[in-house]
Amino acid sequence: MRISEEMVRHIQSIIKKTGYIPNRAAASLRTGKTHVIGLIVEDIANSFFASLAKSVEKAAAKVGYRVVYGSTENNDGRGNDLIQLLAKQVDGFLIAPSIGMKTSVQALKKSRKPLVLIDRYFPGEEIPFALVDNYAGVRKATECLIKKQKKQIAFVNIATEQVQMQERERAYVEALQQNGLFQKKLLLRLPYYQDKAQYEPRIHQFLRKHPEIDAMIFATNYLGMFGIKALKDLDIAIPKQVAVFSFDDTDLFRFSSPAISVISQPVQEIAGQAMRLLLEQMNSGAKKTESGEGVLVPPELILRNSV
Repeated sequence: MRISEEMVRHIQSIIKKTGYIPNRAAASLRTGKTHVIGLIVEDIANSFFASLAKSVEKAAAKVGYRVVYGSTENNDGRGNDLIQLLAKQVDGFLIAPSIGMKTSVQALKKSRKPLVLIDRYFPGEEIPFALVDNYAGVRKATECLIKKQKKQIAFVNIATEQVQMQERERAYVEALQQNGLFQKKLLLRLPYYQDKAQYEPRIHQFLRKHPEIDAMIFATNYLGMFGIKALKDLDIAIPKQVAVFSFDDTDLFRFSSPAISVISQPVQEIAGQAMRLLLEQMNSGAKKTESGEGVLVPPELILRNSV
């Protein structure tokens, strides 16, 4: 049935006068779609995840989708609860899962809910993912330090089974082993603390125990921030005494004195690739959920005054 132009103008006039807002819930009952995407990350306050969320929101808006956010704080129970809460309210998920969320993520896949993992993935699971090439990033940074004649290179990481953190550590270990420089004592693995201020005294202690360190790579930006503070508190000059690299960029690293060299994640490209994989599933139905396509985005090494 074709509606006349006069009727269209009349309805638009009423909408304008009354301030009518369409009921999205009612529309979703009719269409079966909410036009909402669920984004679940570790910590939305972290600069990387905040930038990722902003990029996802922009990419989603271009194709008529809104985004709802949730933070797990690396808490398995909280992450699983978020999935349960949002499962019927969103058309698809972008998830940076903690280790204990594997069963819930597998259940989403089994239910054929469109799903893409970001920042990390579960090896062996046929679930699409988009993330930076973590191994390549740390490998480049380590080789850069070796070329600058650094011999006592430390690596500060989180003790976790998350694949992205293991890949960063593996790159460090293998680059040093192949150059005859690896020393296990210079590999520091710290527990995951929700109160991140607890990292500083542990790094402080590590530095005092190993005064021979002449370079450090921090596996996350928050480890880098507390590591830089520990170095400065001990009056260790960067880069004269200790050269520094950190994974992920932040304003603090850019405007620090000296500015800190980083392994930068191309956030917009990661978000764009994740949205592409998700839209393929949402637009093509169940067939695409069988695809385990993974995208590794090349990192960028940004050299500043800390090396």
